[in-house]
Amino acid sequence: MITLVLRSFIIYGIVLVAVRIMGKRQIGDMQPFELVVTLIIADLACIPMSDVSIPLVFGIVPLLTLVVLHHLFTLLNRKSIFFRKLLNGKPIIVIDQDGINYPALKQLNMTLNDLTEGLRTSQCFDLANVAYAIVETNGNISVLLKSSASPATSGQLKLSTEEDSLNYVLINDGKLMEENLKELKLDREFIQKIMKSQKTPKVNDILVLTINSNGNVYYQEKNKPCKTFIYEVKK
Repeated sequence: MITLVLRSFIIYGIVLVAVRIMGKRQIGDMQPFELVVTLIIADLACIPMSDVSIPLVFGIVPLLTLVVLHHLFTLLNRKSIFFRKLLNGKPIIVIDQDGINYPALKQLNMTLNDLTEGLRTSQCFDLANVAYAIVETNGNISVLLKSSASPATSGQLKLSTEEDSLNYVLINDGKLMEENLKELKLDREFIQKIMKSQKTPKVNDILVLTINSNGNVYYQEKNKPCKTFIYEVKK
C-alpha cells in the first residue's frame, strides 16, 4: 500500500511539472497536437500508478519523452509556416458576405447546431448580424459583426429601436424544427408561405431558416447566398 502511495506521489509530481512546462493553455484553446500529447500523458500516468508490477521507470521515461516531443513540435510550430499548417491546419471561413459556407461546414464536420452554438458563445445571437465567422485552428469561432451591429448604443445615437427578440431556427440543414414552430405558435403552412415567396420547392433545399418575434428572417438555400427580410408573424 505504501509503495502504491509513493508511486502515485512521484507520478503526480512529474505530470504536474510536465503540464507546467508545456504551458497554461486551457483545453479549449489547445492546438490539436497539444491536446493529443495531454491525453496521452493522462493515460500513461494511470498505468504505473495502478499497476505496481510495472517498473516506475517505464512510466517516467514515456512521460519525459512526450514533454521533449511537445517542445520539439512547439519549436517547429514557431519556426516553420509549412509545419504549422501541417500540424494545426488553417483557419476556415464558415460565414462570409454570401452567408453560411456550407461546403466549409462539411469539410470541418460541423453541423449548423455547432456553428450557432459557437456564435452564441461569442455573444452573437443573430446570423444576420455576422459579416464573417472563422473557425480557428483550435476550434474556436471568431466573429466579425456587420457595421450595423456595432457596439454603439441606440441611446447614444438617439435612435428608436425595436425590442430585442431571440431568433428561432425553423429549418436546420433541410429538417423542420417542429418544437420551435410550436414555441412560436406557427405551423407548416407558415413555412410553405415563406418558401413560396422565395420560390423554393422543397424543405430539403434550405440550409437554414431563422425568425424572431419581430418577423426578421434569415434565409439561405444550400449553396446559395443568404437573404434577410421581414415576414409578418401573427401573434
